[in-house]
Amino acid sequence: MCGIVGYTGKRQAYPIIIKGLKRLEYRGYDSAGVALQQEDQVTVYKKKGKVADLEDSVGTSNVSSTTGIGHTRWATHGEPNDRNAHPHYSKSGKIAMIHNGIIENYAQLKSELAKKGYTFKSDTDTEVLLNFIEEIKTNNDCSLEEAIRIALKRVTGAYVILLIEQENPDTIIAARKGSPLVIGVGKGEHFLGSDASPMLEYTKEVVYVNDYELAIIKPDELILKNLGNEKITPYIQKLDLELAAIEKGGYDHFMLKEIFEQPTTIYDCLRGRLDAAAGTITMAGVQQYAEQIINANRIVIIACGTSWHAGLVAEYIIEELCRINVEVEYASEFRYRNPVINKGDVIIAISQSGETADTLVAIESAKEKGAIILGVVNVVGSSIARASHAGAYTHAGPEIGVASTKAFTAQLTVLMMIALKVGYMKGSISNDRYRQLLNELDAVPEKAAWVLNHHEHIKSIAEKYKDARDFLYLGRGYNFAIALEGALKLKEISYIHAEGYPAAEMKHGPIALVDENLPVVFVATKDIYHEKVVSNMQEIKARKGKLLAVITEGDETSKAICDDVMIVPEADEVIAPLINVIPLQLLSYYIGVAKGCNVDMPRNLAKSVTVE
Repeated sequence: MCGIVGYTGKRQAYPIIIKGLKRLEYRGYDSAGVALQQEDQVTVYKKKGKVADLEDSVGTSNVSSTTGIGHTRWATHGEPNDRNAHPHYSKSGKIAMIHNGIIENYAQLKSELAKKGYTFKSDTDTEVLLNFIEEIKTNNDCSLEEAIRIALKRVTGAYVILLIEQENPDTIIAARKGSPLVIGVGKGEHFLGSDASPMLEYTKEVVYVNDYELAIIKPDELILKNLGNEKITPYIQKLDLELAAIEKGGYDHFMLKEIFEQPTTIYDCLRGRLDAAAGTITMAGVQQYAEQIINANRIVIIACGTSWHAGLVAEYIIEELCRINVEVEYASEFRYRNPVINKGDVIIAISQSGETADTLVAIESAKEKGAIILGVVNVVGSSIARASHAGAYTHAGPEIGVASTKAFTAQLTVLMMIALKVGYMKGSISNDRYRQLLNELDAVPEKAAWVLNHHEHIKSIAEKYKDARDFLYLGRGYNFAIALEGALKLKEISYIHAEGYPAAEMKHGPIALVDENLPVVFVATKDIYHEKVVSNMQEIKARKGKLLAVITEGDETSKAICDDVMIVPEADEVIAPLINVIPLQLLSYYIGVAKGCNVDMPRNLAKSVTVE
């Protein structure tokens, strides 16, 4: 979950690394550091806090260097402080290393090293691995490259590591397993990053490093090898990502920018796929495995966090439109509980980053058992995309805000198109219903823009409730998962305790929490459950709860009951979740801002969970 950057070439490395770390700070912001090749030594600067704190600490120090590596940390082993910050020195001080991931057997390695007289300056697994590598190098009188190869055969866990050493100026050695690594290819220079954002203004040619690969990077040379020391030809891809996509563009926060981008990102997701006038959905990956999906006994959706909520909405939609049994699983639980997977089962893996560790391991296990894997991911070339048989990119563009917004609605858009296409091919929905839903989905970007045009009203509601200690979010049917997502967003962004429940379950426990101080947020748009939801709202009102609701335009009955309402345009209940979530995103954002929280970088969170 940490962010890593590297550079070797003809330019000054330090400013490139610092700029890159700032772009990757969404991956971790507990501490930051750089290591630079300087004449006959490796120099490390590191500091607890954000990249700006590192810059202040470095001050006017000599940072002249054309080769270096940098790191922004999300703490796993060892609390966030200066000594646990990366990069770490080896015992000799001649090698420096940064690491994204977790070395699961570090304790065993540490014990072996301690018996040989090693002492450690940090509490990290990273320093253990680095010294293990140096111990192998010293004992075997071999190159650093060979020592890394030997060491990684003993390592259990996930990693991307970047190393520089005093003896080999202008050279960075990198290796990867389970965490992302991108190498940018320039003229007489190379760039490294956890994603492509640190190198966007310098090159559009990149190499995505695969698991169990080792890279030796010099200004004018890139060598890829496997752990068996066999050379691999690098596959260079062209980026279509633009620099403007990772900048704020005049918004106060990335989160607000990304919320307001949703009419565009949903449109981009539909573009080239949905043709409402012609009555067609074009999805090559789904078409390729159409027969297997149509005849599947079940579909298992695996995801984490916000993506799991997208999967819950998809469960309702796929079962309704396709009449296929759907199960939604937390990837972290699915991979450990020895699930029953039969040949021909369809697994849909949902992940914004395409690097979520638990999801990746879960699909690899299911794949071995004969399941068909469909990936729904945002990042082109990501590990889950490559591990899937087929799938669909969401085309949401880079999402920098840690709390997912536009990625969620893009995931829902893709999942709705998959359900519509499969249902139509299977004949489980009528042609009239199919056409109606195509038109409804086609209208979502315009309706999303309508909601966003009323953001100031939602901002005023946020001001009223920013000091609440707890929130309860309730919804039924398709909107149950939207209630869960609303509660999660509020927790992430404002640190207010919030719970999401099915509205009908309120009477089975949560209603005990209701008093005049508890805001209760209903997702109460017009659908087949609406009368039941209004009854639940009346029950809250009778107990003096503060009643907020997302309601359909023109619903005067609900409006009369509520203390505050957030209005959305009318939409079919299958499509409505795409629109209904937007007011809840805005509510969380404005409450977080009103409380003075860092909404782009919530405490303790990181964007891509690449460790278990």
